[in-house]
Amino acid sequence: MNPFRSSTRALGPILAIASMCLGPGCAEQGPTVLGQSPPGEPLSLSDARSIPNDKELVLMGTLVEKCPEAGCWFVLKDPGGTVKVDTKTAGFVVVDVPLNRRLTVIGRWIDQGRERVLAATGLRY
Repeated sequence: MNPFRSSTRALGPILAIASMCLGPGCAEQGPTVLGQSPPGEPLSLSDARSIPNDKELVLMGTLVEKCPEAGCWFVLKDPGGTVKVDTKTAGFVVVDVPLNRRLTVIGRWIDQGRERVLAATGLRY
């Protein structure tokens, strides 16, 4: 009986797992960007409320709720409160973005009835 033969056979699964982690599956991936990548430093929601509708702004917060059917809107929360973010005209949806994910979003304020909503043009998470 060859003692090295059984040792080599036992290494097979270990080497297979190690090779998976050396490949793209274990590589550190960069952030995901949908639409336009948000540039610069984000504002707090409380500071952003004073920005006029025609100005672009960047917010950072946590996605706490989203459209359950199409992913065409979500609610962003930061220490200053919550805001509805509309993605309908941005060309992307947030169906695959997990709840409670921190993200940065860029857009402009729009008025929808009595509510002021952020019309997104992009996000990064």
